[in-house]
Amino acid sequence: MTIVAEAVSRAFGAEKINYELLGMGDAHLHWHLFPRVSGDIDNYGNNGRGPVWWYPMEKMYSDDNRPGEEQLADMKHRLLEELEVCNE
Repeated sequence: MTIVAEAVSRAFGAEKINYELLGMGDAHLHWHLFPRVSGDIDNYGNNGRGPVWWYPMEKMYSDDNRPGEEQLADMKHRLLEELEVCNE
């Protein structure tokens, strides 16, 4: 996960990364990586600082926060480029 987190950080200009490891009832683990930048949760939480879940769910999952097809393709391209650099 450190290699993936480094690629995510570089691709998206993160100031820091929050890691979350979750387990399911079955023998299954999965990770969530949250690239973070100052002000990414507006003024929610502790003066705009804190975990991503302090940002209201209705705003987090709003269509206004969803990248369009072109933006999503660009994000995917940037991440794949950084993953290739990290694997060299």
